[in-house]
Amino acid sequence: MKITSVDVFECKFVKDKVVCVRVNTDEGISGFGEVGLAYGTAHHAAVGIARDYAGYIIGKDPMRIEQIWESIFRNTFWGMGSGTVIAAGMAAIDIALWDIKGKALGVPVYELLGGKTNETIRAYASQLQFDWGDVHRNITKPEDYYEATKKAMAQGYTAVKVDPIGVTNAGIWARESNDPSWKMRGKMSAEMVATGYQRVAAMREAGGKDLDIIIELHSYTDAITAVQLGKALEPLNIYYYEEPVHPLNVENMLEVHKNVNIPIASGERIYTRWGFREFLEKGAIQVIQPDVCNTGGISESKKICDMANIYDASVQIHVCGGPISTAAALQIETVIPNFLIHEVHEGAIKKEVCELGKYSIQPVNGVYTVPDRPGIGQELSDKAMAEAVNVYTFK
Repeated sequence: MKITSVDVFECKFVKDKVVCVRVNTDEGISGFGEVGLAYGTAHHAAVGIARDYAGYIIGKDPMRIEQIWESIFRNTFWGMGSGTVIAAGMAAIDIALWDIKGKALGVPVYELLGGKTNETIRAYASQLQFDWGDVHRNITKPEDYYEATKKAMAQGYTAVKVDPIGVTNAGIWARESNDPSWKMRGKMSAEMVATGYQRVAAMREAGGKDLDIIIELHSYTDAITAVQLGKALEPLNIYYYEEPVHPLNVENMLEVHKNVNIPIASGERIYTRWGFREFLEKGAIQVIQPDVCNTGGISESKKICDMANIYDASVQIHVCGGPISTAAALQIETVIPNFLIHEVHEGAIKKEVCELGKYSIQPVNGVYTVPDRPGIGQELSDKAMAEAVNVYTFK
């Protein structure tokens, strides 16, 4: 079998962007992958790296996944640096190759990775500072956080995630705020600490003692303010504390871990085994969050998860993209013994995102059943491909 062409789809999307690849073969089997960094402000970089690597793999045998991954890593010069752009491009190609292999052999990818360890996949409702449901909005009042939690629980979720200080009291998303009183680094004001606490306390009241609450800070805080807020939130029994400091600062992450009695999570902006190694060796994070579409694909993510198991670190794969990213994550999560929980981003439940996928893969009562279709179990829908803003084909 040979790769004959690669299509890069710049999908139509209302808010963020989704960039996917379709790798085609001379036997009529095609595989789909996704470039994770397309969301945020790296959409053009996602398209560019997908185009660069598309041409590189023409003529290769798609069944030789490890060989192709290693070739890109070793022979494209920037591969061994493996920052965001490079690792995300490698990821899209790698996921598509696993999809092809599963389809060619007539089995889901999880069978090729070792078979199921986890029959079902527990999920949590993510980013409740934007409410939960059909409408995306910044919420401010504790009672809004209470209601958002109730909405998620009504759908069967037993865990939720929130950035409790991500939205100012004026309703502005913090990274866009120029309000000097809403200071996330150096020293957090008493108002900010109280605001964060009151919002999370309202969520705890809504969910009772059995609801797992995850706190995310998006790395907007530093070691001082993360410890300050973390200590205030400790009495609320937090499940884990995500990206409290710069995502690549091992020592600061370790400082927060030593001073806050909550497990530390990070990984969506850490790339490849080489990136995760020091965090795990020093015990700086207890829950790793690799993004399959950003850290080298299924091949590399599985290796990262296996490495984490040595250090008793649990895994919550980061998911913040389109339907391909969800499907790829589920294939790994059902296999690994150190799986903890799956992320359902509030953006992923929106109609326009769901329609990008050919199949509906959604949790029922907060739990996924991993599809047993050959490959990763998901493709771009015909509508998504037909309505793509741009399609680039390489032969």
